Amino acid sequence: MTTTSGGAAPSDWPGERLGFNREGRGSVARPGRRILALLIDFAFCYVIYVAFFFENPWASSVIFLIEQVVLMATLGGGLGHLLLGMRVVRLNGAYAGWWRPIVRTVLLVLVVPAVIWDSDQRGLHDVFSGTVLVKR
Repeated sequence: MTTTSGGAAPSDWPGERLGFNREGRGSVARPGRRILALLIDFAFCYVIYVAFFFENPWASSVIFLIEQVVLMATLGGGLGHLLLGMRVVRLNGAYAGWWRPIVRTVLLVLVVPAVIWDSDQRGLHDVFSGTVLVKR
């Protein structure tokens, strides 16, 4: 017998309590894929930074913010997400809109919200923006 001290009941897979699939299309993207997508985004933004803005210390962060918000709001994810078959959606599976990608990206840049995850493998940047990263 397992007892809990409050909170939601444990789930069998990430996203179960949110209504997402266990595996395949529509399932919550796992950490390895998420981290690789972030590294792809960082590399893409770094190339632009080095080529055009190397003297400006804030340019790399601004490039990342713009890349994430514009691509997430228009195509459903950053370059890394799209290349690895993921998209950012609202909890009901719908289009994220514009304000959610802005909130999510600002929190992602702060780093700390992104490294604190819930049992559904959503970082606080996803929790606070009401989004989830799923496989497409």
